[in-house]
Amino acid sequence: MRIYSYLLAILVSPLFLSAQQNSDRHPESNSGAEGYRLYDSKSGKSITTDDIVKRMKNTDVLVFGEEHNDSTAHSLQAEILTKMIAAYPQTALTMEMFATDVQLTINEYLSSLISEKNFIKEARAWNNYADYRPMIEIAKQNKTDVIGGNVATRYSNAVTFFGLSKLQDFPEPSKKLLPPLPLDTATGRYYDKFIETLGGHGMGNMKIYQTQNLWDAAMAWAISNYAKQYPERKILQINGRFHSDEKLGLLFPLKRYAPKLKVLTISSFAAAEDDDWKTFRHLADFILITPQVPEKK
Repeated sequence: MRIYSYLLAILVSPLFLSAQQNSDRHPESNSGAEGYRLYDSKSGKSITTDDIVKRMKNTDVLVFGEEHNDSTAHSLQAEILTKMIAAYPQTALTMEMFATDVQLTINEYLSSLISEKNFIKEARAWNNYADYRPMIEIAKQNKTDVIGGNVATRYSNAVTFFGLSKLQDFPEPSKKLLPPLPLDTATGRYYDKFIETLGGHGMGNMKIYQTQNLWDAAMAWAISNYAKQYPERKILQINGRFHSDEKLGLLFPLKRYAPKLKVLTISSFAAAEDDDWKTFRHLADFILITPQVPEKK
């Protein structure tokens, strides 16, 4: 079972197990955002992060779909968060990178009650936490809420091996860390994209796809819960772009949980200078093209 789990993680980790890229940078490092291109998909115009923040005036949630190892995109996330807090002081940050069961640890760190070392360890921060640290520190300085939006690995593993129905077997205290059960499994375009990404392999009875739907639902539930509790606040959501491209993934359950929320999306990925951004304009409201990320040797 352990060997099978390891091989399965290797197979799907780049998109579906939220690849946790190793980072040899010091936690305080930040490469800066240079050489990027940012476009409004509808108008076709080149825009700035200021333009996006202005658009948030009549919007509740900005979903930033990233590639997890793209430091340029991470720098722009921190920039957008800073500008959103300045324009809308009640902004909150929700993240795929932390699970719901470590929310207390997140809150303790933001309140300066525990050390960063304890926070990183006990909140199970990703290996490339250096990329996300600027956002956490910005939130800490500005007393901004940070919400863990994902489910703990023990729950996603249960679904991967036994299917979504397995979640019903957990005790009620555990279910409080999960989105409402039972969960729907998205069909149509999202399912097709998932299969295409796996190279056309059905992967048995698609328990892996059910795990993907669990992650989507968990993030959507975290966003909707916070929005219902604080309806006047803006939310910046950070996740891997597969979870939000084409306004699929987490946008599907979010529309069910909170149909009145107004949402804008960014799709960010590395591409060559001569790539035509218009090829990707169907993915999101805003398209961010960053310099190609060098392959690690």
